[in-house]
Amino acid sequence: MSAATQRTARLVIAYDGSAFHGFAPNPDVSTVDGALTKALETITQTKVQLVAAGRTDTGVHARGQVVSVMLPSRTKIDGLAKKINSLCGPQIAVRDAQWVDASFHARFSAIWRHYRYTILNTPAPDPFSATTAWHVYQPLQIRPMQLASDAVMGERDFSAFCRKPSPDDADDKRQVTMVRFVMQAAWKRLDDHVTFDVRANAFCHQMVRSLVGTFVDIGLGRRPPSDMMALIRSGSREDASQLAPPHGLCLWEVGYPTTSE
Repeated sequence: MSAATQRTARLVIAYDGSAFHGFAPNPDVSTVDGALTKALETITQTKVQLVAAGRTDTGVHARGQVVSVMLPSRTKIDGLAKKINSLCGPQIAVRDAQWVDASFHARFSAIWRHYRYTILNTPAPDPFSATTAWHVYQPLQIRPMQLASDAVMGERDFSAFCRKPSPDDADDKRQVTMVRFVMQAAWKRLDDHVTFDVRANAFCHQMVRSLVGTFVDIGLGRRPPSDMMALIRSGSREDASQLAPPHGLCLWEVGYPTTSE
């Protein structure tokens, strides 16, 4: 199909990651990309290729994942979300679908990503949040966690909190630096839950989960808040705490310049 008969669409998607082996396409397992691609190809009767703002890992959720995709111009965009949701729901839900300028790219047009990590901080587990929150039964002290989070603000080298790029990973080979710019890092207690909201221009692999694992050790009194800056300065991955489990993590929102919307 020629470019003249296609247009760029932007989809805002939410999904329960516990049912998928991550977002990225993989013919051997169930992925979010695979399910969406199948639905779109069924609806449009043409081959499509999705571009996501972020490739979430196995078990990680999304509330505001953004996807760009070239679709036939004849596609009725107003009814597209409903059609996709009928095929992919309830695990995947398209919250918004609209035509955008041909220059829009879900990944490269993004200027920030916002993740939220949720912890259930109660003595007993909750079956209703078992797939969306990490259960930490010991009481967490939020003040030292927030004090430590101040250390990650601004431009930092997060080598101590990121999985090193694989030589076979084409995307990572283009981004050998682990330097990222963090715009927001905030801990809050909401009744039985503790949340961590972090916004940055980009994230390297496992960065948020590694940060949260270290923050939790600080909140439990196992490490002092000063360890966070010491880890950033050392760049030593081995000295950071364990990874927080994936099911507490959610890609909350992705930001774009207003001219691209």
